[in-house]
This record gives sequence, structure tokens and C-alpha cells, in this order.
Amino acid sequence: MLDLTYDAPKPKVIAGAKHDWELVIGMEVHAQVSSRAKLFSGASTQFGAEPNANVAFVDAAMPGMLPVINDFCVEQAVRTGLGLKAQINLVSAFDRKNYFYPDLPQGYQISQLYHPIVGEGEVLVELGAGVGRKVRIERIHIEQDAGKSIHDMDPHMSFVDLNRTGVALMEIVSRPDIRSPEEAAAYIAKLRQILRYLGTCDGNMQNGNLRADVNVSICRPGAYEKYQETQDFSHLGTRCEIKNMNSMRFIQQAIEVEAKRQIAIVEAGGQVDQETRLYDPDKGETRSMRSKEEAHDYRYFPDPDLLPLEIEQAWVDDIQAGLPELPDEKKARFINDFGLTDYDASVLTAEVESAAYFEEVAAGRDGKMAANWVINELFGRLKKEDHDITVSPVSPAQLGGIIDLIAKGDISGKIAKDLFEIVYTEGGDPADIVEKKGMKQVTDTGAIETAVDEVIAANPAQVEKAKANPKLAGWFVGQVMKATGGKANPKAVNDIVTAKLGL
Repeated sequence: MLDLTYDAPKPKVIAGAKHDWELVIGMEVHAQVSSRAKLFSGASTQFGAEPNANVAFVDAAMPGMLPVINDFCVEQAVRTGLGLKAQINLVSAFDRKNYFYPDLPQGYQISQLYHPIVGEGEVLVELGAGVGRKVRIERIHIEQDAGKSIHDMDPHMSFVDLNRTGVALMEIVSRPDIRSPEEAAAYIAKLRQILRYLGTCDGNMQNGNLRADVNVSICRPGAYEKYQETQDFSHLGTRCEIKNMNSMRFIQQAIEVEAKRQIAIVEAGGQVDQETRLYDPDKGETRSMRSKEEAHDYRYFPDPDLLPLEIEQAWVDDIQAGLPELPDEKKARFINDFGLTDYDASVLTAEVESAAYFEEVAAGRDGKMAANWVINELFGRLKKEDHDITVSPVSPAQLGGIIDLIAKGDISGKIAKDLFEIVYTEGGDPADIVEKKGMKQVTDTGAIETAVDEVIAANPAQVEKAKANPKLAGWFVGQVMKATGGKANPKAVNDIVTAKLGL
């Protein structure tokens, strides 16, 4: 049983002209389901295809075309719910959300309002060692995405690309539990991490596969605690929604800007209007997009073309049994099994590919040494070249081979770094490279003793200084290492220098 204990962070306080204010943030995350076909048609979901190339008759709303549910998308939603420790609803239903969509030919969106497929869950958002926020998930429903309107190809016309129309989305709705811009970004990062581990969404924010609507409101200190006690939203301020955010950096900036805008309005005696806003990163401001509609404004009604969705508990149990090890569990295991620090375990489990790479390197080896080489040498070099672990030129077997040579005493740490550079740029088997290039560490004490004698004989003045101040013995160690081309065993050199100087 995973036992994770965290202290909740203090909410962020923003000083207004008259009062201190706290933030209250809820998020609606739209995650594109990882599926080769759309939610209600067999059209491809491939990104980057020619405009309007991935469009089936039902996506184009041709007369007489009826939606047919893609059961794999349903499975992915269930898998996501289980990964977020959420309630799976065995009966759910689809509704039509009627709204003007210029890039959705049906003129309505098929979604789930009254009976979502996933109920309440939770996400633990870590904000440092021993500090974390438990964010409650209110619901997850599945719906179809709209297309894309393009306004910059012609000064007089707009164009519509329907490739994304009908692609399956999971809308993951949180409770207003997030209390700072940093927590909001960390929540998105954690949610993305879990989805990628589950394989239900690739989390590519640049392509729009993961985007968020951010609900921001302000309240006076103490008001949020009253809301928590009563669940009465009247204790909180009026919220505004910032639409379609696909950058964690911009999410933080937008929350700061919007909070300060609301504080200025309230302190001036005004009232915040509930509305949907857009964030302009160039101007550093949010601007009104439309007044915030309530559910009745969308004229929801059950979709007459789709029967209620009924799934069996046995099917859910099979999906549960096939879930992979998730980030929190993997991190705890890395700490326990490999003796890693909280920080190192967090870095190594941030991406599922990184965790798998580390485990292969660490298998049968010292876990801490493996972590140091993966994080400091490999990740450091990959980051410098703006690459990720999936394109690493050094395989786990090669890096493990370097660690094995260190453990056997065949090479020193310094030689190992030179060897890593060769393997990174040229490839090859580490052991073969060491043999062919004569990089093997000198462990012959006789040869080391000869080198030490030569350095001592050539530096009598330094000898006297070292005898007066034993800390200066390190200078002799450095000179011997230099004389042997860094191949001498450092521990043997240190022992022989200490003995020869009588320290």
C-alpha cells in the first residue's frame, strides 16, 4: 500500500492597494485521447495531415450519417479514471451541446453533461519534498473536439480545417482546490505525467493535444476555509475562465494577471463579471471573449442518436488489472529499492521513458551511482543539445557498461567521463574502447609508487610544506594523476602519497 504523507502549501497571498487577497483556481483540462480513430467515426486522428484530409461523412455532418461509438476511446477514458483513483460510472450518456461552432458542421457538440463516464477522483501534486496539494477531480467526460478556423491566410476570408473535428477528448474537471499559479502549473504537469504513463494522451501541448481552461477567482484570507467547511461558493469571489491555455508558463502568467485585474475591480468598488477571457502574452493581459454561459444557455438535451453507454464491472476490473505502475508508486519504489533521494527519484520518474531507461541501467548495479550518471551526465548532455531520452545516442547497456568498468576498478571517474564522451559521440562498446585506446586505470602499486617518488624528489620545498600542513598532500596526488594521464587509481595514489610523506 502506497503511503505518501504531505503537508499542504500555504496559499499565495497577493497584496492589493487596500487588502490582502488569496487565489482560488479550478481547471478544466481537455486531453486528446490517444486513438488512431475518432470518437464517432473511423477517420484518422493523424496530426499534420493535409487540411480536411481526415474527415468521414459523419464528421462532415452529411445527411443521414449516424455516430457510432469507438469503444477504444471509452476504454481509454476508463483507464484514465482508474489512474486518477476515480469512480467509474457503469452507465453514462451523451448529450448535445448546442452552440454556434463555425468549425463543427453538426452545429452542436456531442458531449456528456448529466451522466459522465467518470466521477470523483484525485491527483496528488507535489511541490517539493514533503509538500503537496491533493486536488480533487470532480468528473471526467468524453466529448468530440471541434475543427480549426484559420484567419491568417487571406485578408477577406477565413478557412476551416475539419481534421480535428470529432477527435475524442477527455475533459478532466477539477474542484477549486488550487491556490497559486505555481500549483496550477504543477497540477498540469502531474496530470500530463499520469496520462502519459497510462498511454491515454500523449500530452503534447504544442500540438493542442493537452490544453486547459483556467477558472480564477479571488477571496479574502479565511474565506476559502469557510467554503471548505460549507461547500458554499458564496464565500468565494466571482470566477472568470481563461480559455484554451496550452503552455504552463503562460498559465502561470495569465493567473497572475487575471487575479490582479479582479483585485483592482473589487477594491475600486466594482463587481467582477463572470465571463470567458483570453490571455494575450504579448500585452500581458486578459481580455473578454464572451459572457460565461451556464449549462441552460447551451440548450443541452440527450443525443437521440446514441443510446446510454453501459459497461460491465468485469471489463473495468480487467482494465484495472492491466494498469501500469503509476508515477507516485514508481517514485516510492525507486526511493526504497535504489536508495535514491526524493529529488533524484522525481527527476527519473518525470517521464515514463526516463524511468524505464534508469531501471535498465540500474539493474544489478548500484542504484545511486546509476542515478548520478543518468541524471548528471546523460540528462545534462541531452538537455544541452535540446534532446530527450528517446533519442539518446547512449543506450542503457552502454551506460551500464561504463558503470561496470568503474565498479571493477578498470577506470577512474575521470576516465569514465572521457569514455562517456567517446560513447556519446562515436558509439561502441565501452569495454572494447578502454582496451583499444589504452584507457585502463593503473592499479599496479609499483608503477604508482615510482610516479610518487619522482614527484616527491622533484619538489622538496612542497614536501616540507605538506609535512607542516597535511592538507597540501592533495597537491602531490594531483601531480601524480597528471603524470599518469589520469589513469592511476586515485585511492592508491592517495594512500601511497600519505605513506611516503609520513602523514
